[in-house]
Amino acid sequence: MPLDTRDDATPHHAIPLSDAVRAWTRVAALSFGGPAGQIAVMHRILVDEKRWIGEGRFLNALNFCMLLPGPEAQQLATYLGWLLHRTAGGIIAGALFILPGFLSILALSLIYVVWGAVPLVEGLFFGLKAAVLAIVIQAVVRIGARALTTRPAMLTAAAAFVLIFAFGAPFPLIVAGAGLVGWLSRGRGWFGGGGHGGAKDGLADADSALGAGIPAHATRGGLALPLAILALWLLPVALLLLAAGPEATFTRLALFFSQMAVVTFGGAYAVLAYVAQAAVETWGWMTPEEMLDGLGLAETTPGPLIQVVQFVGFLAAFRDPGALNPYVAAVLASILVTWVTFLPSFLWIFLGAPHIERLRGNRALASALSAITAAVVGVILNLALWFAIHTLFAEQRRISAGPLSLEVPVPASLDPAAAVLAAGAALALFRFRLGALPVLAAAALAGAMWVALI
Repeated sequence: MPLDTRDDATPHHAIPLSDAVRAWTRVAALSFGGPAGQIAVMHRILVDEKRWIGEGRFLNALNFCMLLPGPEAQQLATYLGWLLHRTAGGIIAGALFILPGFLSILALSLIYVVWGAVPLVEGLFFGLKAAVLAIVIQAVVRIGARALTTRPAMLTAAAAFVLIFAFGAPFPLIVAGAGLVGWLSRGRGWFGGGGHGGAKDGLADADSALGAGIPAHATRGGLALPLAILALWLLPVALLLLAAGPEATFTRLALFFSQMAVVTFGGAYAVLAYVAQAAVETWGWMTPEEMLDGLGLAETTPGPLIQVVQFVGFLAAFRDPGALNPYVAAVLASILVTWVTFLPSFLWIFLGAPHIERLRGNRALASALSAITAAVVGVILNLALWFAIHTLFAEQRRISAGPLSLEVPVPASLDPAAAVLAAGAALALFRFRLGALPVLAAAALAGAMWVALI
């Protein structure tokens, strides 16, 4: 099919922007359960129901977003919104995807710092932490079943796990190494296909509203918009650095999460291992238990799971507000952290999407993606083990010998109630195939009842 090169004001598929806004609002409201569930919601609404985007183009956009640092589900929404309605569509889709989660986490963070010490609230979070552990294990199984279909993929996942768990290897280095191996192995079939399957049984691109050709606006790049986004992203960071200095909590939050937006690949679960280590061990902004509480909040609200970083910023500023009221400082930190975390995602999409549209079906890119996905399985397994150690055991100790440094639980400190709740949540997810929200709600209720009894 020849490319559509028209440059008229209305997209050639003639989908009203108002219809798209309603669709993206629906996607945002239903986006629970982490990136896998959010991507599934987008696919069901945009591909299966609306038939706006074809299967092949959807997977091509997803593969590109998997290669980017930051939250792939939010980036995918931005990419598809841009494809359908140019820059305005991308901004609307990406922003709507974030907004419900931001407002929900902000409200829950306020409740947490005001009433977190109330036994009922403590019980709710006790149950949530156990259920979150089961959900992270489910993520390992789901992604592993899709990604680890060959021996090289399994070896890559195992190597990634050992490197990050036992030796503290930097996550970006692991991703870069895996991507390089995948790129060099193209054509050998070491890592299977493109990481997210093919489009054999889905809606053909030619049968979708968007069509199989490249929209006129997608054939042109340009640096004006990316440079504007770059300025909006870095200007608050520079002002904080100059006005408050590098040691101020707000400056550290801005610098750390700006860095995270650039170097963290592989999806929310993989990013959380990096964030948890820095927030708990490096900066001391929160305890491991509070990090698990934050993840429980993010799991029970719509939007990107990585929105948990807002909770990290909230607690950090609440405890070190400087001259501000603690609540004002916490709200401002929530806005700051969300801004520097998600704004770069718009930059990557608007900068790279016009070029990636022309690379659909590239074998080397697909092989690199598959290798990275395999490595991410090992990183998520590390996160699951970290959660298990801090959820099921009250005490931990660190073993160090040369480059080896790993945290292990003290067996005598096992919490039987947490173990029973986690096992029940895992049974509900794996055996009875219940959704994440019912499992989280039931676990929170059980935790509250347990705390009330004791």
